[in-house]
Amino acid sequence: MARLSSTSGLGRLGPALLLMAPAVVMVGLLFVYPLLVSLAFAFRNESTGAWDLANFQKAFSLYGNDIALTAGVTVLATALVGVLAIAIAGYLTLGENPRAVFVLRWLYRWPLFIPFVVAAQLMRTFLAKNGMLNNALMSLGVVDPLHAISLLDWRGVVITFVWKQLPFAALLISGAMASMDRSMIESARGLGAGRFRILLEIVVPQVMSTVFVALILSFVTMLSALSVPMMIVAGSPTLLTVDMAWRVNSYGDYGVANALGFVSFAMSGVAAWFYLRQGLREGGKPR
Repeated sequence: MARLSSTSGLGRLGPALLLMAPAVVMVGLLFVYPLLVSLAFAFRNESTGAWDLANFQKAFSLYGNDIALTAGVTVLATALVGVLAIAIAGYLTLGENPRAVFVLRWLYRWPLFIPFVVAAQLMRTFLAKNGMLNNALMSLGVVDPLHAISLLDWRGVVITFVWKQLPFAALLISGAMASMDRSMIESARGLGAGRFRILLEIVVPQVMSTVFVALILSFVTMLSALSVPMMIVAGSPTLLTVDMAWRVNSYGDYGVANALGFVSFAMSGVAAWFYLRQGLREGGKPR
């Protein structure tokens, strides 16, 4: 009987395995295999043929400041995206002026349809010393022309990342807020609570899981962007993606590039761990 039951179980799994096979093979060949090879060869010393930490020692000695800058810029941009996305989603949910809500809902999504490379070019013309921002401030008398400064450094990267990722996070969070049961909000309003207090004490706690998911996905996206730091930051220090491209294109040094990729993967792995842990708390179904 047990053999018959096992045979029938395998028979039911057969069609499912056949359907899954093409997807599993594609993921394995195009994602898992290149990833594992890249991570493994980060420990390969091409000059001696040994497996050691020479690539990591060289990567940290040459690009230690860039690693710290990458972590700092990405974390700061993620935090700003979270605060501003909650503010936008909160006003879309609790705003009492229909025209203002309509205009905000129409405007905030625009950067979603603009690629990173175009966003970087826009910010170059906006944040340069003779750019649109300084020209506007000088025409208003806020900034002296002799004291105008360029923001084409890590500050420009943070501004560009926030401008590009804010609509994505706000879209997810506002969707979660729109699906909430509004009875608690109306009850709080009836008791005289203000919109800011309702947002912080009632709305945000109920959508916190969506906030975490939006921020983790934004963090990983910003960590992997190449065009923005390459076009915004002219010199050093810069971000890891630029260093990886430089090691490969200028020196053919895949060992150090793989070591920098390993460090970047470790950063995104921390975010992935939070993402999976959040999914397990919700019944093993990460969003």
